Amino acid sequence: MFDNLKRIAVQKLAEKMAGNSLNAEATGAAAEQGAGAILETLKSKLAGGNLDQVQDLFSGGNFESNELFQTAKSKMTEVLQGQGMSAEEAQAEAESTTPDLINGLKERFESKDEADSEFDLSSLSKWIPGNAGDLLNKAKNLLG
Repeated sequence: MFDNLKRIAVQKLAEKMAGNSLNAEATGAAAEQGAGAILETLKSKLAGGNLDQVQDLFSGGNFESNELFQTAKSKMTEVLQGQGMSAEEAQAEAESTTPDLINGLKERFESKDEADSEFDLSSLSKWIPGNAGDLLNKAKNLLG
């Protein structure tokens, strides 16, 4: 599932960032690195037992108050700066692209399309330490 999420994330980021000041190669590299960093952050939060932050992120909660979203935006900023963007431009680009990326991933989890059937809360359980069943039961309302 995470490989498919990364592929989707890279595609969304590359599309959204197409008109930035970086050349096509740097934009592609930034999309790949940014998607990887964001998904690693998601895995880390799950491994740390922070399902509530993941739940909030994918249930339409306020992005600005979600620590996971803030971390993702920060990582995206770092990646863009690493590809040669100024700090100010990288921050603006991250603020523009990160919400679209998260919403795109959220759509996959909410989708009723058979092609998106692998994107469900139960597939995240392997990343949750301890008694994942209890955590999953608490999070049943995550996506409706």
